[in-house]
Amino acid sequence: MTSEQGSATAQRTMHIGELADQTGLSLRTIRHYDETGLLPASTRTDGGFRVYTDADLARLLVIRSMKPLGFSLEQMAELLDAVDRLDGGSEEPSDRRQLASYISQAEDKRDKLARNLKQADQFIRELKTK
Repeated sequence: MTSEQGSATAQRTMHIGELADQTGLSLRTIRHYDETGLLPASTRTDGGFRVYTDADLARLLVIRSMKPLGFSLEQMAELLDAVDRLDGGSEEPSDRRQLASYISQAEDKRDKLARNLKQADQFIRELKTK
């Protein structure tokens, strides 16, 4: 981990390896998210190494949470853009509607995963009785 000093505050920074360690994602996955624009590095060192901030880590954790729910990279980018605008003070009704839509989709996908898990548990119990 490195620490770069701002004029008034210190902002923690990290290289891709630390980001991978903290999220459990592979270096390849994080590089892919960078290349697709979903998670561009905040900056790069003079040697070209990616440098990430705590805000990037938080963004990556959201991405990681969306992945098992089956959201596409495009959907992830769309949601993150809306969240960024809302965090920036946007009061656009379309951003609120978009957020509400993604919440509803996530709930539906979670419910489906829960049903599938119950079915898998039942299947395992049946196999164990054989």
